[in-house]
Amino acid sequence: MNPFEGMLCSAAAADLPLPGTAVHVTGWLCVEHPGAWGRDVLGDQVLGPEITAELAARTSAAKVRPTLIRRPGRNEFTGKRTVLLAASRREGSWCERFEITDLRELFDIDLRLTAGPAPGIGAPVDDPLVLVCAHGKRDQCCALLGRPIAAALSAEHPGRVWEASHTGGHRFAPAVVVLPTGLTYGRVDVPAARALLAAADAGEVSCTGLRGRSCYPPLAQLAEIAVREQIPATVDDLTVHLDPAPTDDPTLAGAAIVTHRDGRRWHVTARTAPAAPRQASCHAAPKPATYLEAVSVQELVAAQVDPPSTA
Repeated sequence: MNPFEGMLCSAAAADLPLPGTAVHVTGWLCVEHPGAWGRDVLGDQVLGPEITAELAARTSAAKVRPTLIRRPGRNEFTGKRTVLLAASRREGSWCERFEITDLRELFDIDLRLTAGPAPGIGAPVDDPLVLVCAHGKRDQCCALLGRPIAAALSAEHPGRVWEASHTGGHRFAPAVVVLPTGLTYGRVDVPAARALLAAADAGEVSCTGLRGRSCYPPLAQLAEIAVREQIPATVDDLTVHLDPAPTDDPTLAGAAIVTHRDGRRWHVTARTAPAAPRQASCHAAPKPATYLEAVSVQELVAAQVDPPSTA
């Protein structure tokens, strides 16, 4: 008998570690859509078939994640939609804001701009924004657990909190993404949500519920968190590069070099650990589960020469 049978997916995943589970995204296009959302962000054609097909092609080509957003609570469509274009980068993350009245105006935005510095084509967003996944048609945990977090945080920070469509990892609901840094959190309660936004406002990082920074792949996310848990560091103090050197240990998933802006460096190794099968989504069949865990976090001495690294 499966011990997770009948559980919400977030309950079934409660024993799985969070580090290294953020979606790997560097560009975001968030479009306000106060109406009902389908199961898929674009696949259900909630924006209309003409818009959906073209927008899906453009976001895919530019490697930008399309996301639907809406203000917490019941909101009627006023005819104007807020659009957020954001780049989550190792350094120099940015977010710009637009208002549109016709969805076809989205096609005037060159999404490839997310690969560079802030383009200045929209109003700069200076304060961090919070996306709380509340995509109930994708997974019920997001609606049940995410919406109360969005409502509570929005009441204290009006205009800075959005309910969002699927951000990845609904089994870790309530799921939160901070823009523009791409810091991604899971299992967030109201105090943790307050803390992560307060830290973001100060240019710092709350490690409570931290899943990773979206600009990095999973192994690099894990390595950054492993170092953050040992030292205080602001949001842009640390950069991570994967270590391409092969390892003789078949149990290791790989390694990464974490560098502090003051010159300190750490070599972090990780392995993929097995977990009992359980559902990744509510009402889904159980699947084999794994998670990343740090095996070693070694500070490198100044004279030590590292193997060449790649992003």
